[in-house]
Amino acid sequence: MLCGTKSCVILIMCCSQGCLTQHVQSLYTSCPSLAADKALLLKLRKSTGYTFINCKKALEKFNNDVTQAESWLHEQAKKEGWSKASKLEGRKAKEGLIGLLMGDNAAVMVEVNCETDFVARNEKFQQLVKDVALSVMAHNFSKKQTGYIKSVLSSEDISKLHFPEGSSLADQIALTIGRLGENIGMRRAVSLAVPSDWHIGSYVHGAVPGQVGIEMGRYGSLVVFQGGPKDGTDTLGRKLGQHIVGEAPVSLGNMDDIPCGESETRLLPQTFLLDPKYTVGQYLTLQNARVLDFIRFQCGESTSQE
Repeated sequence: MLCGTKSCVILIMCCSQGCLTQHVQSLYTSCPSLAADKALLLKLRKSTGYTFINCKKALEKFNNDVTQAESWLHEQAKKEGWSKASKLEGRKAKEGLIGLLMGDNAAVMVEVNCETDFVARNEKFQQLVKDVALSVMAHNFSKKQTGYIKSVLSSEDISKLHFPEGSSLADQIALTIGRLGENIGMRRAVSLAVPSDWHIGSYVHGAVPGQVGIEMGRYGSLVVFQGGPKDGTDTLGRKLGQHIVGEAPVSLGNMDDIPCGESETRLLPQTFLLDPKYTVGQYLTLQNARVLDFIRFQCGESTSQE
C-alpha cells in the first residue's frame, strides 16, 4: 500500500478476474508521521504563539518532531520579521513601554516602542521589553567597575547586544515584528551602578500588572541618593521617584536655590509632590539625605538628541 499526500487514497488491485477497487483508511490513520499530531499541534501552538496553520505545516514538514518544528517556525518568523522591519521602518512608533529592572546596587531602565497600545499590551511585546532590560543589565555589569557608573545606550547600541546563547537583540526584535506585524524599536536605555553606601530609588507609573522581576509602564524614573533613614531608604527612593515622574524636573539644581513657582524645572527647589509644605531640598534635609543624579523616561517623548 502506498500513502499519498491526500487524506484518502484509492488502492487499485489488479487480479486475474479484473480490477478490484478498495478504499483504504485515511492518511491520518494510515501514515501518522505525515500528518500533524493533534496533541503536539496544541502544544506547539501554545508554546510559540504562531498560527494554527503554520504550526501544522511545521509538524508535517518534520514528521511531528516538535524541536525541529519550533526551530523552523522561529527562523521563518525571523526572516519575515526582517522583511517587515524594512517595510515598516518609516512608520511612527510612539506607543510602547518603559521597563525598569533593579539589581544589587544597580539598575536598568529601557524604552521599547511600538505603533499601538494594543501591541504594548501583548505578552510577546512585553517579553521583548524584559529581554532588552536583562541584556542591558548583563552586558553593562559583566565588567568589573567601581564607583558610580552611568551608561546611556542608543537604539543602535542596544541592537548590537546579544543573549548568552548567542542570538542578537536585533534578531529578537525582527522575530517580534514577524509575530505582531507592527514597527517596533528599541529606543534607548540607561544603566546605573553605585557604591555600596549609595542608593537607587525607582518608580514606574501606569504599571503593567503580573510582571515578575521587572516593572513596566508608561513612565519611569531612577534616582541616585545618599543617606536617608536607616530602615526607610526604599520608601524614600520611591517617593523621590514619584516626584520626578510627576513633576518632570530637567536638572538637579542646588540646595540653596530660590524656588520660582510652578515653572520650576530644577529638582531641589521644586515643591515636593508628596508633602507640599517643603521643597524637595528641604524634605531631603529632614531625611538627612541628598540626591546625586536622576533619570526620567516618558514613553514616546521627544528627547534632546532627537
